[in-house]
Amino acid sequence: MNETRQISLNMQVVEAGAKTTADVGFTTSSGMALHGHGTARRHPDDPDVPQIGDEIAVARALFELAHKLLDTAAHEIGERMHRRVHLPA
Repeated sequence: MNETRQISLNMQVVEAGAKTTADVGFTTSSGMALHGHGTARRHPDDPDVPQIGDEIAVARALFELAHKLLDTAAHEIGERMHRRVHLPA
């Protein structure tokens, strides 16, 4: 079966002083909402380059979301196979 799907992520990045946070959300085709959160903090001696904080916070949020997606997929496979399944990252 060949099929193309488009998946949309909702992402918000907030910079407040030396701290940047990113939140990313995704709803699976079965309707389950998953969420990832990431944070970056600028060291006081580092130059103020907001793009770097955004990149780090977004990467961490996506990383958390990716792990949740793998855990969800492993759980769904396990239910079908009637055994525990682990999908490594």
